Amino acid sequence: MSAALTSERPSRSATAKNTMKIRDARESDLPAIIRIYNAAIATRVSTAQLEPVTLESRRNWLKDHSADRHPFWVLELDGQVAGWLTLKTFLPRGAYRDTAEVSVYVGERFRRRGVGRALLAEAIARAPELGITAMVGLIFAHNPASLGLFAQLGFEKWGLLPGVARLDDVERDLTIMGWHS
Repeated sequence: MSAALTSERPSRSATAKNTMKIRDARESDLPAIIRIYNAAIATRVSTAQLEPVTLESRRNWLKDHSADRHPFWVLELDGQVAGWLTLKTFLPRGAYRDTAEVSVYVGERFRRRGVGRALLAEAIARAPELGITAMVGLIFAHNPASLGLFAQLGFEKWGLLPGVARLDDVERDLTIMGWHS
């Protein structure tokens, strides 16, 4: 069974103009995906990546994801890529095969509009058909918006790795948020 995805959901305003569409990412989405990611890098709140990425350096980003097991989805809002989500292998050992690491990024001008929530809710809903029984989000402790979103959707704090990241000469803690089916 293919896990290709296309789902449309009305936004809060429920107008035809403001529909959210979650689908598999395509190569033509890469410029928007990279813009969203590079904006997140600059904030030092949601990724440990320190330098902006280029289109060339991320050409294989989509190829590293299997739509059948570890998808890379985008959410379109008003015809624009507003955010994206990836599920990827948590750790390479076989015993972790049913666990995925989840990452969610939302474009700055689309925040607080339900984009991250819709993407994460889709991952939770689709987890059984993807063969995923647990998801792990690795979130900086100084990112209350992401921690709150994950908690609202049923993720629990599974751990804390104190001072494991250094962002602009500031040690940062990493919170492990987890979900089980």
